[in-house]
Amino acid sequence: MKGRRKELTKVQLHEALKSGLGVSNIYSEYGMTELLSQGYSMKNGKFELVPWMKILIRDPYDPFQFYQDGRSGGINVIDLANQHSCAFIQTQDMGRIVDNGFYMEGRFDDADIRGCNLLLHQ
Repeated sequence: MKGRRKELTKVQLHEALKSGLGVSNIYSEYGMTELLSQGYSMKNGKFELVPWMKILIRDPYDPFQFYQDGRSGGINVIDLANQHSCAFIQTQDMGRIVDNGFYMEGRFDDADIRGCNLLLHQ
């Protein structure tokens, strides 16, 4: 909600959307302007990636420590889609890695409010 109204968890938002739209699944994408690739979730919130994109989960208190055991932490993204550059992004998003994908679980509590849709409200 980007600070504009009462915050909902992702689960609460998806439940409201499913109920209001009369659908059983919410499809979603995970990406940002700085990346050329996106991850896609076709159901149950699990995002799958293209082979040239990688998600790393970092310890929220030590940016040089990475988790590989399913624990939640900060999301780092590596995107090798462009032949002449490579995007390395450390986000303020929280997530965890699972078999061939990841779950996006929200933002850090003190994360900056960001997003292209904020431009529409200014």
